[in-house]
Amino acid sequence: MPSEVPEIIVPTRQGYDRWSEVYDSDGNPLVALEEPEVIRMVGEVRGLAIADVGTGTGRHAVRFASAGARVVGLDFSLGMMGRARAKPNADRIGFVCADCLRLPLRGSSFDRVISGLVAEHVPALEPYLAELGRICRPGGFIIVTTLHPAMNLEGVRARFNDPLTGSKVYPAGREYKISEFVMAAKQAGLVFDELVERAMTAEIAAALPRAERYLNWPMLLAMRLSRSSK
Repeated sequence: MPSEVPEIIVPTRQGYDRWSEVYDSDGNPLVALEEPEVIRMVGEVRGLAIADVGTGTGRHAVRFASAGARVVGLDFSLGMMGRARAKPNADRIGFVCADCLRLPLRGSSFDRVISGLVAEHVPALEPYLAELGRICRPGGFIIVTTLHPAMNLEGVRARFNDPLTGSKVYPAGREYKISEFVMAAKQAGLVFDELVERAMTAEIAAALPRAERYLNWPMLLAMRLSRSSK
């Protein structure tokens, strides 16, 4: 009998530094489901100021900078940002190493604030959402995406296969319920413009074999929020 693949949990920053080596090439079905949703929610970006909080390998930052936005990409993983800086048009982005709970940015300075697939790794939702709201201008909005909580019931969390050891590596994270996002947003002074749940599609499953086991399961939770006027 072949031995089982080892599974390990590592600190979040360390996990993403290691994941950076293969993040853009490992066929992550959640990324494939998430990116079109972010593009739709953000809309036209030319001339806008965008903060990409948890930019990772710059997949959102590079796209929107190439479309004419002024983009700042923030992440605490130097490995991830190193990959982002090597991409075409990355010279149009201002990269900053920072924790998402303590952003070194002026308040009310961005038209759009994006934080993609970060929320499951923050220690508390309310200060995280409050910080995103702080840097967003009145009239602007915030987009947050995360692994759908239903996936946690199947034991699914952010993970990757380490190409050096073959281990399944899980960057440390938390399991939040939809109700916790709703209450944290309220406590942070934010209101929901849109809250959507997206299931894995047959089209993505046909292109990415890893996605087939998740077919028709709700896999993505995406939120568009704005600052309350009260």
